[in-house]
Amino acid sequence: MKNIRNCTLQDLETLLVSMGEPKFRGKQVYEWIWQKHAGSIDEMSNLPKTLREKLAAAYHIPKVKTHHSQYSSDGTIKNRLMLHDGHFVESVLIPTEKRITLCVSSQVGCSLACKFCATGFLPRKRNMDFDEIVDEVTLANAQAEEHFGKGITNIVFMGMGEPLLNYRNVLKAIDKITAPAPDGLGMSPRRITVSTAGISKMIRQLGDDEVRFKLALSLHAANDKKRDEIMPINETSNLEDLVDALNYFYQKTKNEITFEYILFNKFNDSLQDADELIKLYRRVPVDLVNIIEYNTIEKADFSKPDEDTTDRFMAYLESKRVNARLRRSRGKDIDAACGQLANVDGKG
Repeated sequence: MKNIRNCTLQDLETLLVSMGEPKFRGKQVYEWIWQKHAGSIDEMSNLPKTLREKLAAAYHIPKVKTHHSQYSSDGTIKNRLMLHDGHFVESVLIPTEKRITLCVSSQVGCSLACKFCATGFLPRKRNMDFDEIVDEVTLANAQAEEHFGKGITNIVFMGMGEPLLNYRNVLKAIDKITAPAPDGLGMSPRRITVSTAGISKMIRQLGDDEVRFKLALSLHAANDKKRDEIMPINETSNLEDLVDALNYFYQKTKNEITFEYILFNKFNDSLQDADELIKLYRRVPVDLVNIIEYNTIEKADFSKPDEDTTDRFMAYLESKRVNARLRRSRGKDIDAACGQLANVDGKG
């Protein structure tokens, strides 16, 4: 069975003509897939029954379904999503006064094994297909409208998996999400951020492809020795490589770049660590440094620093004119905060 959502409008028109049908049938099928969000060929009620049977014999629509949702006391919603093959991924809706942000997954599990991240302890089973990522966003958008009275305003690829190791599907999904309605959600690419643990080669590829979305680097340590300890990817894409790649990306796109930096108690929270972070900050046209509260997980031996240490770190950055923001965690009571997505109960 082939996934019919891999067919473009032109593909569908060619297919239907080859089946002895008029060309406009291709457009009808396309509209059912992307505008009416059909869950099966049989739902395409304006097609002749015999044609639906022929299509259903060769094609299917592998829709993503919400397995269950959890609701945090702070308004955050975590969704456990079931893919067509029984694997699971998670997405998180984060409402604030001004925006509703969706944290999107792009892989089932992850291969990078970052030592502080729950997803990093899961094996990577497979990449998500582009249409599965689009489903993830479409489901969350409907949920946001139901619970908050408006759709999602921002998307961050900071969920399960490394987006740049699923490069083709992530970019194809973003193309669909940013396509004008009714074929897409019509979201501006400037409201989408792709976060990477640091794949230098693929960051340069983003520049060559002149993407229009924002880029975030999960930094978390500002020297190679410490970064090697917590992020094995640094051994193949070290900080010098990343500085070069990020500068190349900015030169090609002029898109915003963010550093993400989780504070770990007595590991990367000293003023010396802050100085090293500042030196990197000044070598790359970084728009913002997000300092993130660490969220504990069972398998990792890390903790967050006390408030005084965090305040001192932030004050030092600000005194050196670094555009830094402390990002408080949301959804901790339902394991929906940064680094906590794990699907502990599922096949995924």
